[in-house]
Amino acid sequence: MFTHPSPSWPLLRGAGHLGLLLLVVGCSRTGGSQTAPEQVPVEMAPFAGLVEELVRASLTDGQAYEKLALLCRVAPHRLSGSQGADRAVEWARETMIRDGLENVRLEPVLVPCWERGDTAQLEILEPPMPSGEGELRILALGGSVGTPGEGIVAGVVEVTSFEELANLGGAARGKLVLFNRPMDPALVNTFAAYGGSVGQRGQGAIEAARVGAVGALVRSMTTLRDDSPHTGAMHYEEGVDKVPSVAVSTLGAEKLSGLLRDHPGRVRMRLRLDCRTLPDRPSANVVGEIRGREKPEEIVLIGGHLDAWDVGEGAHDDGSGCCQVLEAARLLLASGLRPRRTLRVVLFLNEENGLRGAQAYYETHLEELPLHVMALESDRGGFTPRGFTTDGNPRAAAMLAAASSLLSSIGCSDMLPGSGGADVSPLRRKGVVTVGLYPDCQRYFDVHHSENDILAAVNERELELGAVAIAALAYVVADLPERLPPNEVTDGESR
Repeated sequence: MFTHPSPSWPLLRGAGHLGLLLLVVGCSRTGGSQTAPEQVPVEMAPFAGLVEELVRASLTDGQAYEKLALLCRVAPHRLSGSQGADRAVEWARETMIRDGLENVRLEPVLVPCWERGDTAQLEILEPPMPSGEGELRILALGGSVGTPGEGIVAGVVEVTSFEELANLGGAARGKLVLFNRPMDPALVNTFAAYGGSVGQRGQGAIEAARVGAVGALVRSMTTLRDDSPHTGAMHYEEGVDKVPSVAVSTLGAEKLSGLLRDHPGRVRMRLRLDCRTLPDRPSANVVGEIRGREKPEEIVLIGGHLDAWDVGEGAHDDGSGCCQVLEAARLLLASGLRPRRTLRVVLFLNEENGLRGAQAYYETHLEELPLHVMALESDRGGFTPRGFTTDGNPRAAAMLAAASSLLSSIGCSDMLPGSGGADVSPLRRKGVVTVGLYPDCQRYFDVHHSENDILAAVNERELELGAVAIAALAYVVADLPERLPPNEVTDGESR
């Protein structure tokens, strides 16, 4: 059992105080991060022993991996609207109750329902291919329409940008478009590389249809060269024809690119899909709390998204994040810790193909959003935690950086500019400071949205370290005498 520290936090009203704290907390290094200090800032010293005890408990008796193993077994495929998602919701509710969270409830969400079907075939018809080499591995992109039963037979054009596609003019009409822009391997931050390429997945079918093409073939969003396609969400636009869209493995995209180079104008393919969209279905966000001992009306939110794609097991995306925030709460309860403010755990539904859970939470809790001190999301996989990202104003960022310095012993003290994640992003409109756990990013897109995202790809110790990092930061923020100063409200309404 731990006693509650009572630090004396300076108000930091002046720029001089803020600059001094930033200097104490860290200094600039490559990528703009802030390094861990040699000593914990004096304001955080009362929390230092508590954090070390939490780390020890996590590494010797952590249960995040055990939780993840059970989730992957109970509901490996849990796309919104599916029976797997329903099982995951019930698993999460039962887990919160078993771990001792309070006020556990399901908050209704109406979610989209898209089914992949059983057929996904992309076959090279011309030029003739050796036996066994004429079919490329694909996955339908989430939300895609299917094809007629006999499929679509068409030629292929290759582009690396929407501008290049537009410049083709009529040459793309009646063709399949191969969008073959890889994630930039020169970028150390793989999320930045993803951001530079993922637009062709989300918008490719729209842009292909604008020029009269009959389908979109999109190079998988991964840094690997392998034969595992990576799915993900795509979109349509009102007034633009809906054409089917699929992800092609990176090796498949390169093979097709080579054929187009060696046999210009002669490549023809058949695409067959039987995916479909069904009416929306009721589901729920899962919510539980550790009620604050002094300021229960003020809320520190930690969350992840419970839905996952219907390939692999959703172990990293985002089973890891869900189990980390659940475990963070359990660690605090098991240690007898109850912060000043309420710690609220939220497992959102429908992050992958709609963000309905995020919007439902925003609308359900609109009146109390001014009392949300921080919203932290874990949705970058269960790899070794390196720090956090935040959109906090300078004073809030300084306080968060001081708090994260307590995690220097596990290499998780960086506090980087950024945001919390997709599910907590709506809260930013009301000035809520958002934070995201930032793990090492080099392996994330090896597994992202693919058959490779399974429990075996998650390292137990890395996962537990992420859980305790969330527990420590969330507890400190929830227990400080002074709340984080809110950001500016951007929705046109005052707080």
